[in-house]
Amino acid sequence: MTLTQPLPVEEVVDERRGTLDVVPGPDGPDAPGPTTTTPVPPGTSRLRRAGAAIGWALVGVAGFVALWWLAAGRNDKLPAPGDTFTVLREMLADPFYDNGPDDKGVGVLVWLTLQRVFKGWALATLAGVPLGLLVGSSRRAWQAVNPIVQVLRPVSPLAWFPILAFALADTEAAGVWTVFVIALWPTVLNTAAGAATVPADQRDVARVFRFGRLAYLRHVLVPHVLPSTVTGLRLSMGMGMGWIVIVAIEMLGGSSGIGRQIWTWYNALNLDKVAAGIVIIGAVGLVLDLALMRLARAVALDEGVRS
Repeated sequence: MTLTQPLPVEEVVDERRGTLDVVPGPDGPDAPGPTTTTPVPPGTSRLRRAGAAIGWALVGVAGFVALWWLAAGRNDKLPAPGDTFTVLREMLADPFYDNGPDDKGVGVLVWLTLQRVFKGWALATLAGVPLGLLVGSSRRAWQAVNPIVQVLRPVSPLAWFPILAFALADTEAAGVWTVFVIALWPTVLNTAAGAATVPADQRDVARVFRFGRLAYLRHVLVPHVLPSTVTGLRLSMGMGMGWIVIVAIEMLGGSSGIGRQIWTWYNALNLDKVAAGIVIIGAVGLVLDLALMRLARAVALDEGVRS
């Protein structure tokens, strides 16, 4: 009786998982000798991807600055990148000074604008999430609310501002409520979409265990809807809707804020400061979007672990 000898094996490092796989190796006199392998840490590939992403982002920024420099060279009315970044550095050297209504640092101006946009966004969240849960859970509520949403959602925020400013007789409050109107629709629609797609098996389990309305809301509906709701919050704020709206409104009728200050610089033909203000607005919007994107990923990951 002949015994079959097991094939020698080689250890292969899987860099993506940071683990060792075992595969059959060659047999016979030509087989290589034993080799020593070192497991690759799981975070190595992640660091490589992050480094590649940062590298390509720097390439994109460099390309944009180059195009900007070429455009400024052909049109002397445009501020050059060098002049803009010099002014930006001066602004950021002392951003929080406050010498009165017409002389504030960019940090103070951005903070005033953020207060307005967060007030409108918070009001939209408080109203939009319950309304979205209702609309997504009830066909009749959806049929009643959907026509209104579809008619009002495409209306420009700049069309809402004059009506609200006249009705409230206060441009500050009108700006907050304009942000509320614009931020409301993404929150309502995304929350409703999540509520409408609760799996049938989860509803059946709730029915079998005789969940009351509060228990169903807490253990089934809200956990399932939360990722969609956070996506709606990101659309209404982080990706620019609320932030863009409040800056434009401040240009129209604000008494303070970064948008109003940019309009003042424009009237004074100080385009270097206008361009620096644009960079600041874009940076703040990026930070808001990244923060909400991290929140959305954390919620999605938690939902995946629980499911």
